[in-house]
Amino acid sequence: MPERIVAGIDEVGRGPLAGPVVAACVHIPDSSLSWLGDVTDSKKLSKSKREKLAILIQDNCVWSIAELGPQIIDEQNILQATMRAMEQCARDMTIQPDFIYVDGNRIPPALPCDAEAVIKGDSKIKEIGCASIIAKVYRDKIMADLAIEYPHYGWESNSGYGAKKHLAAIESHGITPHHRLSFAPMRFMKGS
Repeated sequence: MPERIVAGIDEVGRGPLAGPVVAACVHIPDSSLSWLGDVTDSKKLSKSKREKLAILIQDNCVWSIAELGPQIIDEQNILQATMRAMEQCARDMTIQPDFIYVDGNRIPPALPCDAEAVIKGDSKIKEIGCASIIAKVYRDKIMADLAIEYPHYGWESNSGYGAKKHLAAIESHGITPHHRLSFAPMRFMKGS
């Protein structure tokens, strides 16, 4: 009987005021890779460590990433957009998993296979940890690139979260097409 193809899914970007929500799905074909011991929740790793691991994951694993932008987040709400991004990255895998571990306490309803939700899964299950790392590196790059076009908001360092610099820039420079209009403080602003 062939070995079961297991993958892990994690998302990043549910809380920010700007930018997309990003989900990643990862299958690890070779569990003996030495660097897998360094894989954990992306938030526990330094930026340079995350970036090095992201390259190793993308070079050695089967993975896919899906992102949904602020307009969809505003239309559907952040939870629904997150579920859709998770479903999309699972469907986009070049090797279809037989089973998926999902970080958190909810399983997206339209996953293409059986799944189990694992709270703090990014620290417990290597596939989820890998997904956490590549999703964060991918989203941080999007926000750093947007920061070049919109320099006042500090997105290169706050990734769109509600940091002081970001909130002050919303006050003084207004909202951009990358802001989530359904999130405070944008939804209370005149003209939004």
